[in-house]
Amino acid sequence: MQSLYTVDVSRTPHETRLRVRYAETDQMGVVHHANYLIWMEVARVDWCEARGFQYRDMEREEGVFLAVVETSCRHLRPARFDDQICVRSVVEEANSRIAKFAYEIFRVTGQELLATGFTKHVYVNNQMQRSRLPEKYRELFGVGSSEPARTT
Repeated sequence: MQSLYTVDVSRTPHETRLRVRYAETDQMGVVHHANYLIWMEVARVDWCEARGFQYRDMEREEGVFLAVVETSCRHLRPARFDDQICVRSVVEEANSRIAKFAYEIFRVTGQELLATGFTKHVYVNNQMQRSRLPEKYRELFGVGSSEPARTT
């Protein structure tokens, strides 16, 4: 059986730190669930910058976009106003057509795990047609040779 992904990427996760703003909380004083996906996006863009490129430049210069096709977020504990949080992001799996980022969201104080999740993306052009990750980014995403890896 062949895996959907050609490369399993094991990298040290990148950490993005944020402070919960009052506007991100609901009437109960906890962070509204939709904000976790926004934090994942912030961490994804920060992950790119930590790898030496601006996501914006990949869009402008290469005409390649990371279109979200699937998201998941499991909420374990609530975050609250003024909490300092850390979003750990890593490319969990990638090939020349698809990338899957995994996330862990922690409260900095006590390293309490608040949520886990992932986003799956396909590379598309500016007409939203499927595309391939340009060669110059492949190593950064952990995409190896064009030969698919086999799983047993």
